[in-house]
Amino acid sequence: MKSILKKILSPKFISHLKNSIALLDQKIMPFFAKSSFLSSLYYCFFSTQFRREHQAVLQGRLKYQASLEQIDTSSILLRRNTHRLEKGLIMQPRRGVFAEAYIQETVDCFEKCLASESLCAEELKWAQDVLVKFFDITTSSLILDKARSQFEQLALKAFTVTNDYLPYEHQERVNSSISQEQLFDLFKQRRSVRWYEQKPVEIPLIQQAIEMAAQAPSACNRQPFEFYTITDMKEASQVASIAMGTTGFSDNIPALIVVVGDLSAYPAERDRHVIYIDAGLAAMQLMLAFETLGLSTCPINWPDIKVYENKMAEKLNLSNTLRPVMLIAVGYGEAEGKIPFSQKKSTDILIKEIS
Repeated sequence: MKSILKKILSPKFISHLKNSIALLDQKIMPFFAKSSFLSSLYYCFFSTQFRREHQAVLQGRLKYQASLEQIDTSSILLRRNTHRLEKGLIMQPRRGVFAEAYIQETVDCFEKCLASESLCAEELKWAQDVLVKFFDITTSSLILDKARSQFEQLALKAFTVTNDYLPYEHQERVNSSISQEQLFDLFKQRRSVRWYEQKPVEIPLIQQAIEMAAQAPSACNRQPFEFYTITDMKEASQVASIAMGTTGFSDNIPALIVVVGDLSAYPAERDRHVIYIDAGLAAMQLMLAFETLGLSTCPINWPDIKVYENKMAEKLNLSNTLRPVMLIAVGYGEAEGKIPFSQKKSTDILIKEIS
């Protein structure tokens, strides 16, 4: 019996079994790929790769519903609808009546946020300023008048900041003095650095970089991401070693940021990929910000693999709705450390002109 078990569990047998399963998978895939229904059957019975995502999306939807009643430091609904109102305010020409589909839920949410002691003051001021402007410029309708009456009865919060958080003209934007050549040089300066001086990364520098990264665009300004930051060099190396692709240099990483997306920012499945889009936009700005502060970075790929996801969730105490998007190593680049050349595709290849 022992000899049979030993043979079954031998590396050669396991490798043969894996290859056989892979060959079978290749043969059945063309059939199941013919329709969305058959594809769903395939991932129901023959592959478990999306099961955790299914559960995470459903739990995210449940958490979103709970957030409508339990106001925390930020309100996803208030942020989303305030931005929708902003877009209505800047329309050309601007309509006298708009936002009827969501203005009541916005005022209801704002009222709950007014009563909250934990909501970010700047977020509340932004929503309040936009709502005041909205009701000031819109005309009469049954729906708007009902919401307007409710809003006018609220005891609005007084803020020490005097300037309004309202849409402004294009010509009033911050005017950067950076030239195209300088920006291009910054892009070329940012490279994936894997060898660092063994000295700590200062928290104030990380805070500055994250403040800069937060200026990245985000769908409906929800910003469904957080930056889990590790500055202890031993701990950073341990967490980095969980990811694939860090073999040989994870022990060299002085600081690590795990970019985590939050699926509870959305009420519907259609937006489940937005965490990756928004977090990716912010992560790119974060790495460029670090360059301006004298720090180098290396983005670390995070594939959706159950065993690694479980390890990271346990290490960072992540719920199912919080999904790692990528890791970013941070440190002072070693002067003589080597960097891959990494030839980039030409514009001729990347641009697909549509006539």
